[in-house]
Amino acid sequence: MNIKELLKNELKGWKLAEVLWLLVACLVILALSIYWQDTFMGIVSALTGVACVICTGKGKLSAYLFGLINCVLYAIISYKAKLYGETMLNALYYVPMQFIGFYIWSKNMNKETNEVNKIHMTNKVRIFWLAIMIIATIGYGFILKLMGDAMPFVDSFTTVSSVVAMIVSVKMYSEQWWIWIAVDVFTVYMWLVNFIQGSENMATLLMWVVYLANAIIMCVKWEKEAINNSKNANIKKEVMANEI
Repeated sequence: MNIKELLKNELKGWKLAEVLWLLVACLVILALSIYWQDTFMGIVSALTGVACVICTGKGKLSAYLFGLINCVLYAIISYKAKLYGETMLNALYYVPMQFIGFYIWSKNMNKETNEVNKIHMTNKVRIFWLAIMIIATIGYGFILKLMGDAMPFVDSFTTVSSVVAMIVSVKMYSEQWWIWIAVDVFTVYMWLVNFIQGSENMATLLMWVVYLANAIIMCVKWEKEAINNSKNANIKKEVMANEI
């Protein structure tokens, strides 16, 4: 896929409400961040982060391009705020996952919608990932506590859950949005406390508030499309079986 074709596909299929949501979210963050005198790095990180999650919800490849910029800047911001779990998550995990996600999604794009296909997990897979999240959160929380993390177990939960959510996202599972909702709730709390304590990370806090709103919206969207895709797949199987 060349750059011209990529741009063409990325601009296709957007509804007016989706475009307005992207513009409003970015403008609100920009305006309030300037008002609260946030740093240039914080503002760029927030804007690219919002573009990333909205494009992810839309199933567009550009999500990983925006995500790459956001991950690098957010890692630096988190390090300065002594949130080491967030720092390591973005610098060591999210950055390479942007390249992996871009490659996998590019091989699974729906030619009719120019969006990635959406599917559901089996119950066994859901239980497996839930168990991983619980065990890893407890273990990693103790490690972060020893490192002097400001909020070790909250930071651990958001970090571990984000790792799982990213894997689930790359695999195109709709369940990613349920995990992102949980991650976003705790992360909003984490950055709110950080801001109240005197930091200048208003753009980062607003970014996560938008992430939460977007996760709820996209959860509804992906669930509907995953159900429809499952029904269509079953219909195709029945047709093929009857033909045999």
